[in-house]
Amino acid sequence: MQFRRKGTNATQSNDVVRIGDIDIAEFPFLLAPMEDVSDPPFRALCKKYGADVMYTEFISSEGLIRDAAKSRAKLDIFEYERPIGIQIFGSEIDSMRQAAAITEEAQPDIIDINYGCPVKKVACRGAGAGILQDIPKMVAMTKEIVDTCTLPVTVKTRLGWDDNSKYIVEVAERLQDIGIQAISIHGRTRAQMYKGEADWSLIAEVKNNPRMHIPVFGNGDIDSPQKAVEYRNRYGVDGIMIGRASIGAPWVFREMKHYMATGELLPPPGMTERVAAAREHFEKGVEWKGERLGVVEMRRHYANYFKGLRDFKQHRLQLVTLDGVDDIRAKLDELETIPFEPAV
Repeated sequence: MQFRRKGTNATQSNDVVRIGDIDIAEFPFLLAPMEDVSDPPFRALCKKYGADVMYTEFISSEGLIRDAAKSRAKLDIFEYERPIGIQIFGSEIDSMRQAAAITEEAQPDIIDINYGCPVKKVACRGAGAGILQDIPKMVAMTKEIVDTCTLPVTVKTRLGWDDNSKYIVEVAERLQDIGIQAISIHGRTRAQMYKGEADWSLIAEVKNNPRMHIPVFGNGDIDSPQKAVEYRNRYGVDGIMIGRASIGAPWVFREMKHYMATGELLPPPGMTERVAAAREHFEKGVEWKGERLGVVEMRRHYANYFKGLRDFKQHRLQLVTLDGVDDIRAKLDELETIPFEPAV
């Protein structure tokens, strides 16, 4: 669905979820920001398959301030991706304020703050989920960014640092009160990393807080259309953010939307569609990153696109060792002739 802004002649609907002045969808599916995954080539596929809102990989505030090439490259966004958010992370309030101003110059639709990354090198330096150990600083940092930006500011975070600090209901309300326009909550603490089952009950408490009026999106463990519908109905969130389930399977957005609309499961994609998606991902990667990086960085994705294919190991070995663009194209052409027979 295309987004609409206030002031247009488009019909506004009270049933459409809105981030700031952007109408999204009645029940949006969002692509989570994932390092080394949600870059422009992958986002193009997710948009094609129905993602309503997408976020970039997270970008270091210090990298942006220093004008680091890798950080600047992550600011690349394209018109067909809209509405799109650029996500930033950092531990210093002034650096984050400066980074937000730099990010806004790239003209995304949304500025997102990463308060959820659990990785040690991020969290243990007070960034990402690390700031959940200092809620007053989290609030102060968010206010600085909201006051700096003219675009809607959103937050992605977790339930808390550990089981003894699950303050998300209070935190979400405080962040809303200083001006964020939506919040996405991963149903785990930082201590859990990605282990165990995501707890959506606290996400539901945030949504059911009578003082909350911004969209609340749930994230964590949604890996099937059935689960997406179950969790929507059980927890009442405004939308669902999809992360790991989309890796190598951008069609997950199409499958979930179709099931939500019809109650019918789509058949899994066959070999032709899997190869076509992998090929498009590869070609866009080469175009955006250059041949060498495009070839090397695509290697981490092949196993996901063909997950479950019987006897795929030999084909994967070739895909991750071939260096020539034309050789990889030829190998993908060969794969297209193989029927998709799931391993038993």
